[in-house]
Amino acid sequence: MDFDLYERELWTGRASAYERGFAHVTRYMVEPLLDAAGVADGTRFLDVGTGPGVVSLEAVRRGARVSAVDAEPGMAETARRNVPGLDVRVAVLPGLPFEDGTFDAVAGNFVINHVGEPDVALGALRRVLRPGGRLALTCWVMPGRGALAIVREAIEAAGVPWPDDIPATPFMEYGERAEFRRLVVEAGFAEVAVEEVTWEHVVDPEEWWETGALSRVGTNGVIVGRQDAPTVARIKTEYDRIISGYAVQDGRVALPAHALLASGVR
Repeated sequence: MDFDLYERELWTGRASAYERGFAHVTRYMVEPLLDAAGVADGTRFLDVGTGPGVVSLEAVRRGARVSAVDAEPGMAETARRNVPGLDVRVAVLPGLPFEDGTFDAVAGNFVINHVGEPDVALGALRRVLRPGGRLALTCWVMPGRGALAIVREAIEAAGVPWPDDIPATPFMEYGERAEFRRLVVEAGFAEVAVEEVTWEHVVDPEEWWETGALSRVGTNGVIVGRQDAPTVARIKTEYDRIISGYAVQDGRVALPAHALLASGVR
């Protein structure tokens, strides 16, 4: 299957499930992302792949003039609900409904790894930035580990094969500092910097199972959702074994998350 087509199918109708679960992990990077993009009072700012609007909300609090886009209509509606008055539109990268040089800053929180042609997407982001405008992007360190990998590791340990019809992300090769930097530099950005950021997501393990495996958010959730009940139970047994290694106080677990933050200037 074409990767972009797969992504559209993957996220259709998943806005609520994403907001309840994985958005609590990705929100950690919101402030570092906006700092890297130089978002402040009066900044004309574009939030790409806004999801439930967490980045847009913080940008509004900073006094920025915010527009947002998301490929999934449900995500756009969720962002509109969470950020009253937000100019949010449905758009699929590289298509952006804005004139050249519209924005002072453009940022995307864990979005660039969800497009089939990252270089083309970066060209679109550069187009809508004014000369001297700032770009900031986050992505996961690849291959994913910690919070990103618990369910996948359980699937593999249970002997469930990767489905033939699910494509691997084209971003796998860019999920390390040097290659991510090269991608942004080759898209025409200057002063490019990439840093790795690590944090811990503390959560109830049963909540993480529900939001990360049973809610069909992301590819791991899709694979679990295709299995019969005995296979799901087998995956859950492996999940319980693996996640117990991250146990902290009060029955919760601390799952490490590893991301890259790239910034550059148009």
